[in-house]
Amino acid sequence: MRDEKMKDLKKDGHHRGKGHGSHHRGPKTFRRGRALAFLEMMKLKRSTIKEQLDKPEFQSINQILVGELKAIDMLINEFTQLFEIQESEEKEAINHDEEGMVQNETN
Repeated sequence: MRDEKMKDLKKDGHHRGKGHGSHHRGPKTFRRGRALAFLEMMKLKRSTIKEQLDKPEFQSINQILVGELKAIDMLINEFTQLFEIQESEEKEAINHDEEGMVQNETN
């Protein structure tokens, strides 16, 4: 019974194996991409806080913003070390995302 199910799955193309086309990204690559996207989101939040430091309407919470900036810097550093992310990977992910956005705009 189990062997029949496995044969059916293989027949339908739902089998795991290598060499079935380079256009499929594996789970590790997918997770890595998500980690890079998360890192980019953290950097965007950092730049937003950094901009707020210079605006007069945020002077009353300046110390809070400084604390948040330090905390987010620490998180970014720990995250890049934990996932062993290099600057070249970040730039590649950003370029890939920008290419996707351009393709979406033209469609």
